[in-house]
Amino acid sequence: MLSIGQFSKACMVTVKTLRHYDKLGLIRPAHTDEWTGYRYYDESQIPRMLAIARFKRYGFSLGEISGLLSETDKGVLFSKLSMQKLRIEQKMAELISIREEVSRHMKNFERTGDIMDYRNGYEIALEQAEPLAVLSSRQVMSVDEFGKYYGAIFERAAKERIKMTFTPIAVYHDKEFDPEGSDIEVAVCVENPAQADRVIAGGLCAVTTHYGGYSNLSDAYGTMVEWINENGYEIAGPPYELYIKNQYDKLPPEEWETKIFFPVKK
Repeated sequence: MLSIGQFSKACMVTVKTLRHYDKLGLIRPAHTDEWTGYRYYDESQIPRMLAIARFKRYGFSLGEISGLLSETDKGVLFSKLSMQKLRIEQKMAELISIREEVSRHMKNFERTGDIMDYRNGYEIALEQAEPLAVLSSRQVMSVDEFGKYYGAIFERAAKERIKMTFTPIAVYHDKEFDPEGSDIEVAVCVENPAQADRVIAGGLCAVTTHYGGYSNLSDAYGTMVEWINENGYEIAGPPYELYIKNQYDKLPPEEWETKIFFPVKK
């Protein structure tokens, strides 16, 4: 048997973390002394602890790790690892895109002397947006959870034999934005409106197109809000995004295309 300190050293994890994992049920001591409360671990638990550490490095949450450790279906496990690999690749691609963005910003700043020059590249126009009949899922979610909820929509459409246009949409219902948890509706257009969950209303919108990854979408949003106010309009509904070209098209981030709609009125 190993004391909690010895187990901590063997697995290179802090005692505080081991106590936390014990509370969560991820890995419990093999024995706890009823008089002293000291925790002891068996050498056979080392592989489990190392697996937890590995899954954490992969970016799984502790809740997801608990599910992985209890899952017995090899196909499900392989699928979850494959999805996580895809997320990691997307993050790597996004970081490369950000690096290139910094380089462009530096060149523009060197050329113009204006540190705000990056905001000037968006063309904004007024459009009468068409109504969109959609299958949707509205949740308090983080931006990293979009894929999970889109996946559920795709599965549902397949089961119910609903034909989709495969243009993903996101509607931002919160008045404030929190990337860790906002009131967001993800949706996909359907060919037959009778099979839709709802219709996103059409109407007058300020519209622009953002090219590239999503890390700097805030540039487009800030520029659009400025334009709306400067031109005597006000926001009349939640903004939404249509992902015209995206990672599901197996394109690199620099080729992604996102159309942003802000419903407006005078």
